[in-house]
Amino acid sequence: MTQQSPTGALAGVKVIDLSRVLGGPLCGQILADHGADVIKVEPPQGDETRDWGPPFKDGLSAYFAGLNRNKRSLALDLSRPDGREVLLRLLDGADVLLENFKTGTLERWDLGYDAVLSRMFPSLVHCRVSGFGADGPFGGMPGYDAAIQAWAGLISVNGEPGSDGLRLGIPLVDLGTGMNAAFGIAMALFERERSGQGQFLEVSLFDTGIALLHPQGANFLMSGKAPTPTGNAHPNISPYDLYPTKRRAIFLAVGNDRQFSRLCAELGKPELATDPRFLSNADRVVNRADLTAELTALLVDHDAEALATRLMQIGVPAGAALTLPDVMTHPHTLHREMKVEVDGYTGIGVPVKMSRTPGAARTRPPLFGEQGRDILAEAGYAEDEIEAMLAAGLVLRERRGL
Repeated sequence: MTQQSPTGALAGVKVIDLSRVLGGPLCGQILADHGADVIKVEPPQGDETRDWGPPFKDGLSAYFAGLNRNKRSLALDLSRPDGREVLLRLLDGADVLLENFKTGTLERWDLGYDAVLSRMFPSLVHCRVSGFGADGPFGGMPGYDAAIQAWAGLISVNGEPGSDGLRLGIPLVDLGTGMNAAFGIAMALFERERSGQGQFLEVSLFDTGIALLHPQGANFLMSGKAPTPTGNAHPNISPYDLYPTKRRAIFLAVGNDRQFSRLCAELGKPELATDPRFLSNADRVVNRADLTAELTALLVDHDAEALATRLMQIGVPAGAALTLPDVMTHPHTLHREMKVEVDGYTGIGVPVKMSRTPGAARTRPPLFGEQGRDILAEAGYAEDEIEAMLAAGLVLRERRGL
């Protein structure tokens, strides 16, 4: 992948990103990584994740930096009618509007999609990221990742057996919502090529949280039996769990009988594969405790990294439980360019590898309002008009209220 490529699959697509925090900004970064011109329009106080730290470096929090590279920042007061006039100017010629305002905010500002934006800009794709969607019993209510993990049942299936559940260690719902929004926008742009028409799409954290409930959701809908936390073990597969070795833990993800047979041979006890208790996956799930005892005894003298590598080489999925320092210096991470550096910024790489139009980390995350003058000039504003907006506090160079 060519990291310095100025193009990408979405080169020529213009995105006005009004979103803040995580789901929306991640969506915008995905689009920007693949070549879209993403203009991040921030409120006078800035995206609050600029303050979510430490760590901080060169005026940026790690949290903000991880979601906003390849974008340009304009600080604009949209609570003012003249600020909304600037927004409409920016939307003229834009392909995508991305926002996560509370439901009804744009409508109160006379910027609703049905009544205004779709009429003014019929080819515009308008994507709203929300907590619960606009309708239903929770319609319009705010939502953060952990609260949605609770409402969507994700916490109830995570954690150790017998516990009340556990929040996932990453904001998986927010991350999944950002990804859903990105491919939703891509689908809308693809459909627009045929119809010539834009459309409105809403991607909610709640819907995404429910959609992430696999296989527990499918299990419950088929069996009627409510799932409970299983720790590292899989409810449908065995052995599929984390086991101790002499230095660090290893995860065995054995999905079929052939893999199980190869695992047993590699561990020096091939007869385990023909034990009546473990002949099929269903047998192994029923007799999980016996199998765990057998494997724990066999693994105690092994090195997790060496064993996991050998197992993968013979077709048995396995992984050493690495720490983040291990991961970020691992040869395969570096080979796959999943750690990137540009202009003093270090971040996670681009996971979608495209052969002709690769994505890339081209520019560091922007400082607050850093490219405001350039963005306004591109929109046709004269220098004296830009100066007047700055003097009036309509466009900002420093965060308000700090």
